[in-house]
Amino acid sequence: MNALLKPEIQDFINANISTDVQKLGLQKNPFPDIDYKTILNQIEAKSKAKTKLPTWFSALSILYPPKISIEQTSSEFTARYKSEIISGESIIDLTGGFGVDCYYFSKKFNSVTHCEIHPELSQIVKHNYSHLQADNIQCFAADGLEILEKLNQKFDWIYIDPSRRNDVKGKVFLLKDCLPDITSLLSEYFLYTDKILIKTSPIYDISAGLSELEYIKNIHIVAVENEVKELLFELDKSHNHAPIQIKTVNINAEKTEHFDFELGKEYLTGYSAPLHYLYEPNASVMKSQGFEALGTTYNLKKLHKHSHLFTSNELVDFVGRRFEVQEVIPYKKSVIKERLEGQKANITTRNFPESVADLRKKWKISDGGDLYCFFTTDLNNAKIVVICNKI
Repeated sequence: MNALLKPEIQDFINANISTDVQKLGLQKNPFPDIDYKTILNQIEAKSKAKTKLPTWFSALSILYPPKISIEQTSSEFTARYKSEIISGESIIDLTGGFGVDCYYFSKKFNSVTHCEIHPELSQIVKHNYSHLQADNIQCFAADGLEILEKLNQKFDWIYIDPSRRNDVKGKVFLLKDCLPDITSLLSEYFLYTDKILIKTSPIYDISAGLSELEYIKNIHIVAVENEVKELLFELDKSHNHAPIQIKTVNINAEKTEHFDFELGKEYLTGYSAPLHYLYEPNASVMKSQGFEALGTTYNLKKLHKHSHLFTSNELVDFVGRRFEVQEVIPYKKSVIKERLEGQKANITTRNFPESVADLRKKWKISDGGDLYCFFTTDLNNAKIVVICNKI
């Protein structure tokens, strides 16, 4: 593996970051002493790290594992967020992977322990930490639970990102089917800590987490550029039966949007026809299903119970997109034909029986432009189109 760090090979890797790896693979290996597939993997993995892991991409002498490890690892955006929501003296990551989360934990904790069951990946991570000046991370190439038992010490936090691929069942969606099975090991983990942070898939159902886990204090829904990337379950042994907080975050280049609410608390939001402004919640809020809490917090009205669009006459700051309503028209053939057929517009459907693709085809509406059309259902169950300009 160290042969990959030779200057001429690193130069070749960097020179081909934007090259089609399949086409490159058809060319003669310029370094016959090294398996060409190994070099090509470095190019492909580093290419994937360019936007997801800019710190690794820009550092010198970094080694990369198979590209699947890069695809599965946390991005720097989400890793940084995790490091901001927990703190303490010591943390152990039982499923370390490529080590992005541990790197950011090391900026907030004095002592970080990285466990990775695959020896080669553990070796790569240890090498990279030395070049990233992350000197307070200790790496172990072993099963995380074995390391916990071997070290036999109390940690402020345990962090776990279980594999959603089960050797027997293939791709799985419940924590009890992941590896390791956290649900059966929680009592053992709590012998070594009072606080656990668990990362799950963005498609994991929050209600499943509530039934599979105990001691949940906070549930974080983390989106980057309006795409939910991961759910985080924060467990605290002293928090049994206390109210659970849902914390949504949408990390954008310009700003980060936060919206929190208490799970199970009764919130009441009224309904209205579209007023002067229309609001569409971001992806993390949509995942949370906290629509009544959202309307109450921002003093907004909903268009319909299932439309998840909000409206007001006064413009408010909001966790999502904001629009100025230009016109509201009924979804009738004669009206749509006259107003929208053949136009250029951005289309969104909410609580509407037809898909965006079908609507574009049916009414010959091309994509793009400054016009935004929301095909939805109003409080009287009538199908309408809200025509807006984005703010």
